[in-house]
Amino acid sequence: MVLGGRERIVAQLTHSEYDVLERAIIDGRRMVIYRRGTEYVVIPQALRVRDGREVIEATHPTTGDTITFDLADVDSLHVIK
Repeated sequence: MVLGGRERIVAQLTHSEYDVLERAIIDGRRMVIYRRGTEYVVIPQALRVRDGREVIEATHPTTGDTITFDLADVDSLHVIK
């Protein structure tokens, strides 16, 4: 994909990563999401398509603030056990 004259590599989740994300949403489990070198601990609420892009809608477990992550910007994610 070309964006602003630069090639952009879009990360896609594997089937097992989608399963982990979907299970965390169903069970209300906390996840760690790394985006642009920053670690976020959140509770994912939904996986949606917005403007043709997949996004994770999540809440901060302490403040309750809503955070939206564009899946293409997520470096990695995992469930906290």
